[in-house]
Formats: sequence, C-alpha cells, structure tokens
Amino acid sequence: MKKKVLAAIMAAAVILAGCGGSDGGESSPLETLAPVIIEETPEPAPDATEEPEEGEEEPDEVREGMYRSELTNEWIDEELKNQRPIAVMVDNEKIALPHYGLTEADVVYEIMNSTLNDRITRFMVLVKDWGKIEQLGSIRSTRSTNIYLAGEWNAVLCHDGGPYFALDLIKERDYCENFTGTFSRVDNGKPTEFTEYILAGDLEKNFSDKKYSKEYNEFYPGEHFQFSNKEFDLSDEDGAFDCTEIQLPFGHNKSTLKYNEETGTYDYYEYGQAHVDPQHGNAQLTFKNLLIQDCTFTDLGDGYLIYNVLDTSGRSGYYITNGKAIEVNWYKGSDTVPTTFYKKGTSEEIKLNTGKTYISIVPSDGWEDIVIK
Repeated sequence: MKKKVLAAIMAAAVILAGCGGSDGGESSPLETLAPVIIEETPEPAPDATEEPEEGEEEPDEVREGMYRSELTNEWIDEELKNQRPIAVMVDNEKIALPHYGLTEADVVYEIMNSTLNDRITRFMVLVKDWGKIEQLGSIRSTRSTNIYLAGEWNAVLCHDGGPYFALDLIKERDYCENFTGTFSRVDNGKPTEFTEYILAGDLEKNFSDKKYSKEYNEFYPGEHFQFSNKEFDLSDEDGAFDCTEIQLPFGHNKSTLKYNEETGTYDYYEYGQAHVDPQHGNAQLTFKNLLIQDCTFTDLGDGYLIYNVLDTSGRSGYYITNGKAIEVNWYKGSDTVPTTFYKKGTSEEIKLNTGKTYISIVPSDGWEDIVIK
C-alpha cells in the first residue's frame, strides 16, 4: 500500500506533571502526540502476462523453504515469515561494553537518551530470528520515543523499566506489548543495572508467561522498507555525494561509521574504538544501509526528552549506502505507521540495498554538527 499524507501533523500537547526522580520513579511530564490522518491507497495488482517495462526489476527468484526477510531482504527460513521481531533496549554507557549479540540485529536504532551526560545515546535493536539468541544486551530502560518506534514494526519491546511517563504510555497504547525486567542476570562484575541480558530460553518463557502471540497481529502495518533485489549505489541519483565516513553529534560516545570497501558496508565505532561482539568472535558491528533523521525534540526536564517522531512536515535526512549519500525527507503519521523516506523534494520512496540497516535520530539543534567525509 502506498501512503499519502493528507494533513500536517497536529500540535503535540505536553501534560505537565511532576518532576525529579529516576527510571524507577517520578521524573518528568508525559508528552501526548496526536496522530495524523493517513490515506491508504491500494496499488493495482500487476498483470502477470505483462513484460517488465524498461528499468523495472525482473521478477524475484524463488528459493524453496525460504523467503526474503521484511527487515533486511535477506533470504531466511520461511517458518519465520509471520514471526514478530523483538525491539531490545541496550545500554550504551562505556561501562556496558562490550555488547553481546548486537551483530544478530537486523535493524539498529541509535537515539539520544538524555540531554545530560553529553547527550549519551541508547540502542534499540530489532531481531527477527530471536530464537537463535544465546546472549544479547545488556538490557536497560525504555523511553517514550522507543514505544512509538517499536509500534512501526509490531515488535515486542524488551526493556528494564523506564520513567513513569513511558510506562504509562505503554499501558495506554494497545499495540505496545512488552517484557520488562524479566530477563537473566549475568555475574560480570559490574553494577546491577549492567547485568541483565536476554539468554537462551528467556524469550520463550516470556511469551508463554504473557500469552502474547509470536506472530504479527492486527497492529502490523505491513512491510516497512522497500528493497532492491539488485545491488546498487547512488551515483546516478541527483545530488549524490561521497560518504565514506559519518560522525554523529553525540559527544559522549562519538558515534562514527566508516565505509569498508572490502565488505561494502559501514563499520560502527564509538568511544574511539571498533564496536565488537564477543558473542560472535569479536565481529564488528556493520551495516549496509544508513538512515539519518533530523528530528526536533521536547525537553521534559531532568535530562529526559521525547523526540517528535510523529511528523509529516517532511524533515530532512540522509540515505547512505555503498560509499554514496543522498538527501531525503522523512514522514511518520501515527504510532503504527512506518517512518517513510523519500528522495528529497519528491514523492518517490527510496529503496534500500539488501542487508542490515542503522537508523540514527539526530536532534535538530545538532544537525549542522554532523561531519560527512
């Protein structure tokens, strides 16, 4: 279904209530974002007898017992086709390193978690084939922004608590199913808040205890991205430019992605070093596609914030793949409508290369501080 925006986003209402506190208690006001009306226009079914027009892709190949993942377009077991992904909150303080299992993620969000502490970030990682997880984390608390984003994927949110206004939002949103504080503890010599991980068997037990469906439910909006089945770069796109390194304006961990010509992917670095996964032989976290979003946010006080991710004004962004970048505009109309990226100034939705995707939501007041080489 093609999505067409019918109305600009309605003003966000901020409900002032309380102050002070931490993840486990009162701290900041809850911001309520009003949804935007979206028209779903079905596209006509193609005539199977017609030949592809010039420039169109040939019909996709078929592999027995497999299908193309809706998260990466990679071939995976067809038994996973209707399985919901999980969206896992992962701490990004230096003490939390190394992270375990992040190379198993299909999509990784990196988002400013606090206006304090030099704008430290937190990951939210989406995993489709979560049954293979042996260790992933460490797990930390959620924020309101992540609830809206997990809703795009019909994903079960995995976290350990959160500020009261985020927990209230979970209760208010029927689409948001979550597991909180129900994972295993690992004796790693660190403070307690850095010891919770998803271990083998944890998710099966959580699904059983909560009686959640493992399959997509009525809130599933359909496939999130458009993918190309053929490898491409952006050289022929209007305004395309080189991007072999991008430094994001997160002063605490200095997130950086560098293009690896041998693999054709972007390797992730933070704290001045390669981000590696000891769960998988210290493999470096790497991505085929990068999506960078310029987004305003509302300061809720005490370091808390909420990104205004429900926005149909066509805010700026970048799409980066295979050493090239183009400017894009992005839109998100309601909680469970996917964020959609269009080539700048057009109504043409971008296509992604097959592979893993990194998404960073960058605060608008730091947008001009992004460094692209």
